[in-house]
Amino acid sequence: MLIRQLDLTGKRLSKAEYKKLIPRGNFSIEDAMVAIAPILKRVKDGDESELIKLATEFDGITPKSIRVSGNDLKKALAELDPSLRKSLEVAIDQVKKYHRSQLPVDSSFEVIAGGNIDRTYRAVDRVGLYVPGGIASYPSSVIMNVVPAQIAGVKSIALASPPQKESNGLPNPTILATCQLLGIDEVYAVGGAQAIAMFAYGVKNLCESADLVTGPGNIYVAAAKRSLRGLIGIDSEAGPTEIAILADESALAKDVAADLLSQAEHDEMAAAILVTDSKELIKNVLSELTVQLGKTKHIKRISASLSGMQSAIVLVDSIKQGIDLINAYAPEHLELILNESKAVAGEIRNAGAIFLDRFSPVSLGDYAAGSNHVLPTGGCACHSSGLSVNTFMKNISVIQYDQAAFTKLAADVIRLADSEDLPAHGAAISVRLDK
Repeated sequence: MLIRQLDLTGKRLSKAEYKKLIPRGNFSIEDAMVAIAPILKRVKDGDESELIKLATEFDGITPKSIRVSGNDLKKALAELDPSLRKSLEVAIDQVKKYHRSQLPVDSSFEVIAGGNIDRTYRAVDRVGLYVPGGIASYPSSVIMNVVPAQIAGVKSIALASPPQKESNGLPNPTILATCQLLGIDEVYAVGGAQAIAMFAYGVKNLCESADLVTGPGNIYVAAAKRSLRGLIGIDSEAGPTEIAILADESALAKDVAADLLSQAEHDEMAAAILVTDSKELIKNVLSELTVQLGKTKHIKRISASLSGMQSAIVLVDSIKQGIDLINAYAPEHLELILNESKAVAGEIRNAGAIFLDRFSPVSLGDYAAGSNHVLPTGGCACHSSGLSVNTFMKNISVIQYDQAAFTKLAADVIRLADSEDLPAHGAAISVRLDK
């Protein structure tokens, strides 16, 4: 079976029923949390030598040091293919342009005569950014993590990526070159759960602890984020990537097939879903998938993704039913290839990012559209947003009341405090009423 097919015509299902029909990949964060607990403890209690031992065990290479030297960063950029450097610079420029528009503006509001509350924004002091390096290495993720942090005004930025055998214990050279392009000089050759632990606990004489950790990763990275959340802030527990395409008869089968394959290429547990009201499109997409799959490089990985329970081609009665399914599933990436895509986009409540029409494929957003590709997975798009400048900022309320405004509310505050049996709260008000 290339990819399973579901016929939902004539059915009216609940949100829970839709989610049951299209389950996520078969992985358990809870099991992974148990597996990584000893790793977290080793990092917490250890030093740099412990991180080197963990690299030897899990990455199959023993780095000379965990901190990447400035010379290695400069060398990586000097040896970078000039055409690739140009493309990276284009992507950086695009991402910067869009993310600058996200900077919040301080505001002031008078809630009562003489009583003002200002809302002001401050950047997080220090962040740890994680960039994966397992099946593939992602310089694009360097851009997506670093640029919004820099625009937010974060003063201390550190980045970790796994050591590579092919790079003699250093992270992928293109990742290092991208760090150098962006002016990031605190880079560590450490991956997986141990990287998140390093940022959370800090490692003496090596790395200061961070306030916030962001970036995608495998299930063990997600488990470490969940385990350490509270000690650090996190963006999300990123799981396997997902693409959902809602299309009608206007879509070109070759485009749809190519986009499904593009995300299935990431991971055997990646989800690739087509939802359509067109039987003709389904027939043509199945044909195109067979043809294009035979020409692609990572055929084994893609085949496993497409044939998994997390992937499907779904026939629905109407685009309206398709919208209901999409909102229930809450995909990381959603493509709308429809006659009325803009109107339908207004009805989508749950998606990490929405890509409209033929010339806005997910792959464009992965690299150079300007939007961020670090997005909520696993259905988290129903309550969470993608990485942005706001991820790296906090808003603070600044309250200032004059005496008249204070006096006007004093009796109400005392009464409310008494109703909660917190008399000291009321006393903090009444003491200010004394003449």
